[in-house]
Amino acid sequence: MYFTDRGIEELISRRGDEQVTLAWLADQLQAFVDVHPEFETPVERLATWLARLDDPED
Repeated sequence: MYFTDRGIEELISRRGDEQVTLAWLADQLQAFVDVHPEFETPVERLATWLARLDDPED
């Protein structure tokens, strides 16, 4: 188990029953980076990865 799995498990346990839009998620990611600019690169990589999940070239 990776250390980050704890955060993912907490997210599932606290908010796992909620439905959200990708626009809401994008807003939350932007708000997070505004507060924690040092995480801009990993958040950008995650967003790009999520955006391209269906792209056969990636």
